[in-house]
Amino acid sequence: MGRGRGRRGRARWAGALAAAAACAAGGWLIANGTRDTAPPQPSAAQGFTTGPPGAGAATGHPAAPPLPAAEPLRVAVPSLRIDAPLTRLGLAADGSLAPPPEGDRNLAGWYAEGTPPGATGTALIAGHVDTRAGPAVFYRLGALKRGHTVRILRADGRTAVFTVDAVEVYDGRHFPDEKVYGEARRPELRLITCGGGFNRSRQEYLGNVVVFAHLTSSQVGGADSAPLPWARPPADRFSARSAPRTAARSAAPANPAW
Repeated sequence: MGRGRGRRGRARWAGALAAAAACAAGGWLIANGTRDTAPPQPSAAQGFTTGPPGAGAATGHPAAPPLPAAEPLRVAVPSLRIDAPLTRLGLAADGSLAPPPEGDRNLAGWYAEGTPPGATGTALIAGHVDTRAGPAVFYRLGALKRGHTVRILRADGRTAVFTVDAVEVYDGRHFPDEKVYGEARRPELRLITCGGGFNRSRQEYLGNVVVFAHLTSSQVGGADSAPLPWARPPADRFSARSAPRTAARSAAPANPAW
């Protein structure tokens, strides 16, 4: 996505990216061949039951005022023991959102040409579910529950606290890009990774797990600014690979299936 393109152009890429995005292989699923190696997937109970994103009805937590734009540095999900640094993500040659490098399994990325987390709009953070070395930063994302929190440490010293409204899984062929990436009037956050089952013949995940959250508070400095001590992926039990691919749309791209 070029910096100078307008909203109409972004909407056009959304459709193109929807077709181009694909979730690459998770080789350890093939190597292990057992169900207990598959990443957790959200149940229907964790999805939207009373309204679409932004309706404010999913968890009943009021939205906090937006924060000034600032670079996000880390993402933490205390209930899943996730605490990871963030890198900037741009677009790949085919126009889809480039995934984070695979060299560090505990690394996630944010779409740097989109909305910074905490500012008004839809911010996107993406991470691998696994790599050739094993489970990666968002391996357990599908286990997140409504009402849980996601914390984003920012370069301005603030920690933006988001409350989860829903966790849903989508087939890559029918990914709802407007629902996931549509522009928001309040600060919202999407976390995304591969999911939706695994196709052994094609060696790829079938879709995506998406977490929907909105800003409910913010904190300045203190202990919440420090990386958490358990910020590491599970011990190497697998040999895996995956290349989640996606795109955001709040000044951004479109549809995935990592």
